[in-house]
Amino acid sequence: MLRKKFPVRRVSWYCAALLALLGICGHCFAQTQPQPATVTIDWQKTILVSRSTPTLQVVVNPLLRRESPIHDAAFRALKQMDADYVRYVPWLPYPKLAVAELEPPTATATSWDFTLIDPMTKDFLAATKGHSTIVNFSTMPAWLFTTDKPVTYPEDPNQVDCDYTQGTELKDPSGKQLGDYYGRMVSWYTRGGFTDENGKRYVSGYHFNFPVWEVLNEVDFEHQTTPEQYTKRYDAIVSAIHAVSPATKFMGLALAQPVDPQWFEYFLDHKNHRPGTPLDYISYHFYASPTPSQTADDWQYTFFDQADGFLTTVRYIEAIRKRLSPTTKTDVDELGVILPHDNTQVADATGYVASIPPIYWNAAAALYAYLYVGLARQGIDLVGESQLVGYPSQFPSVTMIDWVTGMPNARYWVLKLLKDNFHPGDRIVATKVDSDKGVVAEAFWTGTGKKLLLVNKRNHAETVSLPDSGSISEITAVDASTGENPPTEKQFSGPTLELAPFAVTVVDWK
Repeated sequence: MLRKKFPVRRVSWYCAALLALLGICGHCFAQTQPQPATVTIDWQKTILVSRSTPTLQVVVNPLLRRESPIHDAAFRALKQMDADYVRYVPWLPYPKLAVAELEPPTATATSWDFTLIDPMTKDFLAATKGHSTIVNFSTMPAWLFTTDKPVTYPEDPNQVDCDYTQGTELKDPSGKQLGDYYGRMVSWYTRGGFTDENGKRYVSGYHFNFPVWEVLNEVDFEHQTTPEQYTKRYDAIVSAIHAVSPATKFMGLALAQPVDPQWFEYFLDHKNHRPGTPLDYISYHFYASPTPSQTADDWQYTFFDQADGFLTTVRYIEAIRKRLSPTTKTDVDELGVILPHDNTQVADATGYVASIPPIYWNAAAALYAYLYVGLARQGIDLVGESQLVGYPSQFPSVTMIDWVTGMPNARYWVLKLLKDNFHPGDRIVATKVDSDKGVVAEAFWTGTGKKLLLVNKRNHAETVSLPDSGSISEITAVDASTGENPPTEKQFSGPTLELAPFAVTVVDWK
């Protein structure tokens, strides 16, 4: 093959031009490379002292019964979480698992029966022994309400029945009959038994403590309750329970959609209550709700945009609370995601609903961590993740453990990561991220040293540059690589750290 010979001068010109071009392109390439998000921390500037306790709720359902194949795993996971203020909620879809007197009393007989209720309640109290708990037998007996005909319920205690909470007006408008029901129920668990409506003594032998009792659940949905009706019912229930359990504190509202300020304006105004009625806590809920067509690439925005809207609502509620009842504490005790068609799917062989990809659990876990940061910054007392066990027909997307294997998922492990590292009394210090990337950072000066919580909101890796990187002693994370396993220690060579998609990471300094 013939090669054309170039003069030396021309060869030199081509080489110089090529080198110049490579230099320009290299400069352009360097300019377009993703730059890490730089985290800066002022450890000497305290924003506020944290009041926030990360915790969870346990909702009664058939998978928590002793006959369930995951019963032992579920309560073992609850015990190992070792959390304070866990919320226990026997509720409406399973009347036989939640209501202790399903038939109205007559002059000769009553229907009190704790046979199905006691085992789960005792298992819950055993798994949370040594910790404060929040108990909420949220479902009122249907016969307390005026209805066109008696309300029926399934004979099978495991069968879902969402039509049990019928009626809007109590038969006894004074609320005494309602209060008496709850007074007897609490007496069963705290004072060894109770005397029924006909003078018959029922003996349990139980002497448990109920530190906090939450009065009813999602009352803005159930029985078409108004703020005025709820406040009157709250007072009646609190009065009756306080008579048999004087040390119990009380939590009110438990709103599903805390968007109407009238609920807070009315309930938190002490003049609307019986004299001396305690308003120890209020509570309300938030679930992100993506549309059916959305995937993880959409969730990385939808979940957190909706969370930002909720955090704005919290600021508004806090302004009302501080004005009307500043000593009342706040529990945001149901936080999670409810996916579309959540209760119409069928579990596949692995135990997951076919439409829930594994990355979902990381996205939902990152959402909880993000909400924890936002709520801690507002001084919210309790930050509760929903829920220990969900499953097809009962909100599978909110579960924290696999409903087939009983193995904890990323939502469980992120809660445990937060609970083990951050506590009330930690100092939240000034923290800044110098980019608009999807990284959230909050530094805490804790009882065991300096810690930084990092949350990657995005469905792709992000890189962060950390201060004083040479003194970092440990990095632990929950991400897609950890699966159903505990948080893992990450290798760090510094000065930057890569966060996997939807990773939740804790950095410790020496």
